[in-house]
Amino acid sequence: MKTLYLVRHAKSSWEHDAIDHERPLKDRGFKDANLVSNHLKENLTRPDLVMSSDAMRAKTTAYIFAKNLGIDEDDIVLNHKLYDFSGRDLIDVIANCDDSVGILMVFGHNHAMTAFVNTYGDVYTGNVATSGFTHIEFDIASWKDLKLGKTVQSLYPKQLKD
Repeated sequence: MKTLYLVRHAKSSWEHDAIDHERPLKDRGFKDANLVSNHLKENLTRPDLVMSSDAMRAKTTAYIFAKNLGIDEDDIVLNHKLYDFSGRDLIDVIANCDDSVGILMVFGHNHAMTAFVNTYGDVYTGNVATSGFTHIEFDIASWKDLKLGKTVQSLYPKQLKD
C-alpha cells in the first residue's frame, strides 16, 4: 500500500515584477495554506518524504504546511522536475520514488495536479484549487506500479470558510 498527499501551491501574487519561477504568495495564499494545513494536522499521518517544486510559490506553501504539521523544513526535498505544468514530470518523480517511502507528500502546480488527481484518483474534480489537498491510496508495493487509486480526501480552503 502506498499513500500520496498532493498539494497545489497556494494563491500566488502577480503584483511583483518577478519571473514565473520566483512569483511569491499573495496574503490570501498564506492564509489559505495555513487554514488547510492546520485543519489537517490532527488526523494526517506524517509523510515519510516531502517533495516540492523549487518554485517560490510551491516551496513557500510546503514550508507553511511543514511548520503546521510538525515537519522540519530541512526535510523537504526541492525538485526542479516538479516545476511541471503538464504532469509528465510529476508522474515520473512519483513513479521513481524509493519504495521504502510508504507515504509521500508532493507540492506542485496546476495543470499537473488536476491531471494527476483525475487520472490516478477515483473521484473526478474539475480543478484542484490553490492550497488544495488530495489524499490518494494505491494498492501497490512499488511506486513504479502506479495505477488507479482510491481518493480518500480532497480538501480545499473554500470548504473551511464560512
